[in-house]
Amino acid sequence: MFDFQKLEVYKKAKLFHLTCKDVILTRPLDQYVKDQLGRASFSVPLNIAEGSGKFSKADRRNYFTTSRASAMECVAIADILAETGVLNKNEFEDIILQADELSRMLYAMIKNLS
Repeated sequence: MFDFQKLEVYKKAKLFHLTCKDVILTRPLDQYVKDQLGRASFSVPLNIAEGSGKFSKADRRNYFTTSRASAMECVAIADILAETGVLNKNEFEDIILQADELSRMLYAMIKNLS
């Protein structure tokens, strides 16, 4: 097992991606929305993993920042999907809560590398 796989933030990022993937697979979405949500949500755990493999603090911080920004992108997509009735209130709130927790964890990691 790699060290990043033991990180709680990585585990939560994987679950977040699976939540978003469920939306992609079960909702009538335009292809560009599926692509964007899929790429953004997949970027969250991938950037955590890649950043964990970097040696310099600046490199790690950059990847964790990108991961956090991708989570925010997912929130914007979910916000629009909720506004248009694709997601109900509970589904939207679940995505928001997961993204908020990830954002806070990543922010702490980023600050620790400053």
